[in-house]
Amino acid sequence: MLISPDEIDKSLSNRGWNYKNNQISKTFKFETYMDSIKFINNLSEVAEQKNHHPDMHIGWCVVKINISSHDMGGVTTKCVNLALSIDSIKL
Repeated sequence: MLISPDEIDKSLSNRGWNYKNNQISKTFKFETYMDSIKFINNLSEVAEQKNHHPDMHIGWCVVKINISSHDMGGVTTKCVNLALSIDSIKL
């Protein structure tokens, strides 16, 4: 079930996630390119465990994550839970 923008904001706004175009997104910055790759590898393990897979864009020491439920056409509780898990990833 889709959740409201207000509920998304309550759960994620103070964590740097933004809601726009029916998805939540956040940009992570790293000291080295290889740190960003390690982050992506850890994130992919979390996503696979949760069976919810974000769009990931890798740049030079930057990773941008976009999360939405393609099946539902927006953001669900599962999306928010994945975002919170991503915030917990340690390198």
